[in-house]
Amino acid sequence: MTETLRRSARVRASELLGRGWLNTGGKDVTLEDLRGKIVILDFWTFCCINCLHVLDELRPLEEKHSDVLVTVGVHSPKFEHEADPEALAAAVERYEIAHPVLDDPELITWQAYSARAWPTLVVIDPEGYIAASLAGEGHVAGLSSLVEELIAEHEAKGTLHRGDGLYVPPEPVSTTLRFPGKAVPVTRPLGGDDDAAGRFLVADTGHHRIVELAEDLATVTRSWGSGQKGYADGGPETAQFTEPQGLALLPEELAEQVGYDVVVADTVNHRLRGIDAATGEVTTLAGNGVQRLLDAERTRSTAVTGSLGTDPLNVSLSSPWDVLYSQRLGLVLIAMAGTHQIFSFDPRTGELAVFAGTGLEGLTDGPPDQAWYAQTSGLAESADGDIWIADSETSALRVLRTSRNPEEPVTETLIGTGLFDFGFRDGDPAQARLQHPLGVTALPDGSVLVADTYNGAIRRWQAEHTAADGTTVPAGVSTVARGLKEPSDVLLDADGSTLLVVETNAHQLVRIAVPEEYLTVDEGASQTQRPATEVAPGEFTLQVEFTAPTGQKLDDRWGDPTQLQVSATPPELLADGAGTSTGLHRRLHLNPELTEGVLHITARAAACDGAPGEEIPMHAACHLYQQDWGIPVTLSPAGEASLTLDLRGVK
Repeated sequence: MTETLRRSARVRASELLGRGWLNTGGKDVTLEDLRGKIVILDFWTFCCINCLHVLDELRPLEEKHSDVLVTVGVHSPKFEHEADPEALAAAVERYEIAHPVLDDPELITWQAYSARAWPTLVVIDPEGYIAASLAGEGHVAGLSSLVEELIAEHEAKGTLHRGDGLYVPPEPVSTTLRFPGKAVPVTRPLGGDDDAAGRFLVADTGHHRIVELAEDLATVTRSWGSGQKGYADGGPETAQFTEPQGLALLPEELAEQVGYDVVVADTVNHRLRGIDAATGEVTTLAGNGVQRLLDAERTRSTAVTGSLGTDPLNVSLSSPWDVLYSQRLGLVLIAMAGTHQIFSFDPRTGELAVFAGTGLEGLTDGPPDQAWYAQTSGLAESADGDIWIADSETSALRVLRTSRNPEEPVTETLIGTGLFDFGFRDGDPAQARLQHPLGVTALPDGSVLVADTYNGAIRRWQAEHTAADGTTVPAGVSTVARGLKEPSDVLLDADGSTLLVVETNAHQLVRIAVPEEYLTVDEGASQTQRPATEVAPGEFTLQVEFTAPTGQKLDDRWGDPTQLQVSATPPELLADGAGTSTGLHRRLHLNPELTEGVLHITARAAACDGAPGEEIPMHAACHLYQQDWGIPVTLSPAGEASLTLDLRGVK
C-alpha cells in the first residue's frame, strides 16, 4: 500500500454552500477567497464526540501553519436540534472554535463532497483541487505530513499565499457560569466547612473550573481551577482543567482514607482528577493525557472487559463525561464517552477496569462483554443499586442491572431504538422517543428523570406499578418540563419537592417544581435524514480503503491487523454477510424483499511506528484507527453492486 494520502487524480473542489457562516464577521466565504491557502474541510456535528476530538487534534496544526492553513468547519447536523442556528452558534462558542464555520443544515456541501460519516476531513490544495479525504479521527500525523508536502510544492510553484486567514472572533459574553455541564449536591460537611451541606458542586465547563454554589444558585462560595484551559495539578488557583464535566462526591469515610473528596471527569484532558476540599489541592487520579483508541490487542481478542491494572496514571482514557460513586459496588463508575464504554475506578487500590461495553458504537443489550453503547454521557444509581445511563447518540435511556446479581450485571434499554432514531414522544416506553439526552437521575419512588438535552426538556420514565386504588398502571414516559436551553443534568433538590436543572446554554442552574400532573407530549418520532445510497439487491461488495500514514506500517505481528464489523437496520436487510471478521473486504447479500434500511459498518486497522519492510521495534508506539458508518440505503435493480469507504484511503 502506498504511504501518501494524496489522491492520484486531480478533482476540483466544489463550492461551499449552506445557510450562512459563523466566525467570519458576517461575510460569506467562497473557494475563491481561499485560493492560495491549504484548506481542511472538517465535516462535523456538535453532538459527536469523535468530531470534538478532531477539533482538538487540529488546533496545534492550525496554530503551527496559521499563515498558510485554513480550517473550515462544515456543520452537517445529525439531530433536528443541531439544525437550529442558535444552538450551532452556542456550540461554536462553547467549544472555542477559532476558524470559519459553514452552517449546512440541508447537507448541500456534505453531499457535494460525498461525506458519509462524522467526522470527515477533506484537504484542498492552494489551487482548489482535492488532495485527500479521510474519515474518522486520529489522522493528525498524516495530515501534518501532507500539509508540509503541499507547502513545499506550492511555495515552489508560487501558488501559496501567506497571510492572515478569515477567522473573526465573536464578541465575548461575561457570565458567572459558562456552559455548565454537571452538578452534584453537597450532602455532608466538606473540607472542614460544616455549612457546606445544601450547596452544589458544579462543573463550570466553559470556564474550565469547578465551583461550589450556594443554595441561591448564584453565589460562588469557592472554586478550583485557574479558569484557563490546560492541565496542571496544584492549589485551587493554579490547578487547570479543560472542559470538565462529571462530578462525584465520595462518602466522608472513604474520602478521609484516600485523601480527596471529589472525583472530576476532566473530559478534554482525558483524565480523572481529585479535589481535596480541605486543602484545595487538585491531583490526577487516572489517565496519562493520551486519548485512548481501543487497544489493538484487546480488539483481536474476545476479552473486551476486565482489569486495566493498578497503575492508573499510565492508562489512556477517552473523554470521560460523567462519574458516579456507586454505593452498592464501592467503585467510581465512568461514562467513557470516547470509547462508548463504562469504566470503573477503585479509589482504594487505584485499579481501573472496563466495566461494560465492547467499544463498538450502537444499541445492543446484554452482559458487559456484549453490550454496545453510544457516547454514554450520564450516570445515576437507584436505591436498589441499578445503574441508569443516558446513552446520548442512541437517544436512549438504559439501565445496567446490578441489583439482581452484582457479579453478572445486564444492560437493558427502556427508551430508544437505534443510532439514527429520535423524537419527542411520551407514552408507551417502546414507542417513546428522546433526542440526545446527557443527564439522568433516579428518584426515591423508583421513577427516573432524564435531561432530554436536544428536546430542551426533562422527561420521566416510570415502571409498571400499582396505583393507590389497586389498579395496575402500565410503564410510561411523561414530560416534567420543557422550553429549557440544552439541559445537560437534572437532580432532586434537598427538599425533595423541586428539581435542579443544569441549563447549559442559559449558563445557569434553575429550580423547577415537581408537577402534580405530568405532561403528555407526542411530537412524533424521527430519523436522521441523510441522502440514501442507491444499491442493488443480491450480491454486494463492501471495501474499506486504508493506508498507514508516513512513518507507520500495518501491525501484522499477530496476524491481520484489520477488522470489519457489519450489521443492518432492520437486521433482515442483510441476508448474508453480517458479523465481525478480519480484513476490510466483505461480500454481502442484500435482501431483495426490502426496499430500504441502514448499513452499520465499523472498520478498524492497527498500525505502529516503523518503516515499510522493516520489523516493528519492540517498544514502538502503536495506533488504532476506527470509524463507524451508518449508511442509509435504498434497494433498486439500478443501484450499485459495491460500496467503497475510506478509513485512510486514496481514490
